Amino acid sequence: MTETLALPTLPSEIERVGFVREDIDPTLDLFDEIERLKEEKNAVLLAHYYQEGDIQDIADYIGDSLGLAREAAETDADVIVFAGVHFMAETAKILNPEKTVLLPDLHAGCSLADSCPPDEFAAFRAEHPDHIVISYINCSAAIKAQTDIICTSSNAEHIVRQIPEDQPIIFAPDRNLGRWLIKETGRDMVLWEGACIVHEIFSEQKLARLKGRYPGAPVLAHPECEEPVLRLADHVGSTSSIRRFAAESDADTFIVATESGILHQMQKDNPGKTFIAAPPDNGCACNDCPHMKLNTIEKLYLCLKHEAPVLEMDEAVRVAALKPIERMLEMSRGVK
Repeated sequence: MTETLALPTLPSEIERVGFVREDIDPTLDLFDEIERLKEEKNAVLLAHYYQEGDIQDIADYIGDSLGLAREAAETDADVIVFAGVHFMAETAKILNPEKTVLLPDLHAGCSLADSCPPDEFAAFRAEHPDHIVISYINCSAAIKAQTDIICTSSNAEHIVRQIPEDQPIIFAPDRNLGRWLIKETGRDMVLWEGACIVHEIFSEQKLARLKGRYPGAPVLAHPECEEPVLRLADHVGSTSSIRRFAAESDADTFIVATESGILHQMQKDNPGKTFIAAPPDNGCACNDCPHMKLNTIEKLYLCLKHEAPVLEMDEAVRVAALKPIERMLEMSRGVK
């Protein structure tokens, strides 16, 4: 069903509500219109695995944070439409200052990025002046600007292992990914106490019961999950790693502990296999990211039509944030 978004579309209104509002002709085929607008404006649509299925199906590239950063760095499009959350669009703008970067809903934020305020992190870093800072890409541009090296869940272990043993490390902002890295690498890192609301909500008890119901089903978990959940996992990795594992495994049923949007691509990859979303520790049967799901196919269409909302950024912050991202891309060559 087509979503009706009421007028007006004044810039001040876009700033207030976070997206363009306009009545949409219900007879329009939005998929055809989006394809037409992409060609007309030389626009590329980048989408994260956690977006709704319709957006994934029309995207030019679907991937995790590492893949999306690489695509953003290499695109020759004039306009980048980022179907993801705010920090992802910021990364695209950091890498492409001359391009127009659009986000269907400016309020599509990130609980993990919000858990690391720039002023507080600056004070935290000042307490550890001899430490190098590795920050997970799920952080704001202002945090990236205070960072030495950016990482993603795909390349974090690879990057940490390249740091000399005698060099102390601050890892921010995700404490769960940081704890997993400490376990995997043996490095004693100082952690910022941030977390993702989606990955913290999985229930160890409910997951254990689910494993009992499906004893042959591997549990695939993202390293942003808490340690008790990771202990129950047969494979821990990024969304791309989880997707590859399922495609390459002989198993026919999987339990997946990450945001449920990834199941769309996993089911398309493996039509004969069954994917079960790990249960959250609340009364809801879902594990959707409320920020990721703010983007809709209707907002995406209006975003392209009006080339708004535009992602803007302070140039000094952009330049400072570029260095750790470029260092990440250089240190991650060969990482899938």
